[in-house]
This record gives sequence, C-alpha cells and structure tokens, in this order.
Amino acid sequence: MRIEANLILFFWAFSIFSCLCFSVSSVNFGYRFHSSAIQAEQVKLPRKSSGTNKLYKTKYFTQILDHFNFNPKSYQKFQHRYLINDTYWGGPKKNSPIFVYTGNEGDIEWFAQNTGFMFDIAPHFQALLVFIEHRFYGKSIPFGGDKDVAYSNASTLGYLTSTQALADYATLIIDLKKNLTAVDAPVVVFGGSYGGMLASWFRLKYPHVAIGALASSAPILNFENITSPYSFNNIITQDFRVISLNSIYLF
Repeated sequence: MRIEANLILFFWAFSIFSCLCFSVSSVNFGYRFHSSAIQAEQVKLPRKSSGTNKLYKTKYFTQILDHFNFNPKSYQKFQHRYLINDTYWGGPKKNSPIFVYTGNEGDIEWFAQNTGFMFDIAPHFQALLVFIEHRFYGKSIPFGGDKDVAYSNASTLGYLTSTQALADYATLIIDLKKNLTAVDAPVVVFGGSYGGMLASWFRLKYPHVAIGALASSAPILNFENITSPYSFNNIITQDFRVISLNSIYLF
C-alpha cells in the first residue's frame, strides 16, 4: 500500500506541475520527449547485447481478435508484440510497480526509443517497463500477419478500434502479471498523443488493472461538438507568444 500511495502522490504532483509548466499541445509533446530521449539512449546498449541493460527485450503474446462478440471469426488469434525492460525492477517480492506504455498508431519500437521519461524514473521506483504495441501496427498484425488482408476491407478493419486495443492491453497486462507472479504489483499506464488518450481511457475503463495514468498531450476531448476546432491553433499561438517574450527578455 505504501508503494501505491507514493506512486499516486508522485503522479498527482507531476500532473499539477505539467499543467503549470506546459500547455497541452503536440508541439510540447515533441519537445518534452525529445530531451528525455537523449537520456534514454544513455542506458541503451547495442541491440545484439545479451545483457539486461539493453533498451528492451521483444516478446509476443497470443491475443484474441475480438474481445466482445461471439462468432467464428472472434476466436481468431494473432501475435501481439510487446517490449519489456526489467533492468530496474525490484521484483514481485517487493511489490515493485509496472509502468506500461499504451502503444500509439505505429511501430512500438519507435515509441520505446523516444519515451525517455519512463526510463528516467524507473530506477527510483524500481519499476518494470513494458511497451505494448497497438493492434494492426508494427508487427502486431491480425489475419496471419498479412497487412494486405488486415487492411483489405471493412470486415477486417472493423477490429481496429480503440475499444479492442484497450481490451488487448488489459488482457496482456493481467496475463503478464500472473506469469511473473506479480499479481499485486501496481500498474501505471503512460502515453502521449493518441497513446495518451488510450492511457486515460484505460484508467477509466480498467481501474482494477491500473492505479493511475499519465497522459502527455492527449486530446481526450478533441472531438466534434465537444472542443473548438480552433483550440490547437490557439494553443500554438499562445506558445509562440511565450517563447517570443522569453527571447526578448533573454537578450
């Protein structure tokens, strides 16, 4: 309970700090993670290294195609890729936390190599790092891994939804914790942009799996008739004014 309390306190404080220091825009998202990515490279060893200090190990989980319906196609499976780093993990006996990145619309390796913040804080919390790929992207392609088939028509692309992706993450995390004999380990999910939206929704939909979520530059309300279509440009304009003023005072 003490570990969970410390985690919640840390991410609560960090969220307030982020709100004060950064506006929620994709421009800031790229800036923040760019600087952190440099630090992440410092812990990265050559991919051919057999040591545990390399950036990650690649693993696969046999995932179900459809989590919500019951028809013959629903029971099809596909190989779901995820990356794992146990360099800093304190292990299940210490009830050390698991930090999970909810993958975006792209190859999960790119996100693992550009999300330095998770690597920065993992030693302090003795956390296990897990990066889960989004279905239909990277190497997590259903229908035998054939992209042409997976993207061929509405009947196959209908399984490419955020709801299915969230269920993928929940299923994989629960199974992983069981295999690691770490069923009581607290889980915090991370994400940026669309991945941040997924992290937020995951915490809302699966509160029994994750105790918290950190969403960076996540446009969770950026939908028609909810948020103004000019919000993004307004935020960029405000950022530009702040940067311009700071430049004037600097010189």
